[in-house]
Amino acid sequence: MVPTARPTARWRDRLIAAVALALSLVMSRVPLRWQIAAVRLLRGLPYVRLARIEALYTAVLAVIPSWWPGRVACMEISLATVLTAALTGRRARWVLGARFLPDAAHAWSEVPEGAVGRDIGDAVDRPWMPVLAVP
Repeated sequence: MVPTARPTARWRDRLIAAVALALSLVMSRVPLRWQIAAVRLLRGLPYVRLARIEALYTAVLAVIPSWWPGRVACMEISLATVLTAALTGRRARWVLGARFLPDAAHAWSEVPEGAVGRDIGDAVDRPWMPVLAVP
């Protein structure tokens, strides 16, 4: 197995992202409706800028532990990105989406200027459709 290069980010962003990723992994153990209710509490915060959410997303990717035995996939990463933005006093939307042929589900974070974590793999010819956007 060839090791992949880990993204780099500022140490402050990595520290905040590590806390948010831990919160995301804890929240992944509770029902989805509780996760949605928790993210809706961030509704009053101003939106983060696209460049900043991209930096926070990179920080979350940088702090994912390689030794973690559980799932750390798009849902946990996107939730951690939203929580990282919240810990910096800003907000982003947590979007859950789907597509057909083949059926698949995906989660990403977005702001009015754009999205991070949305365009993975073959999303160009079969785009993801948002099903739920919180907040």
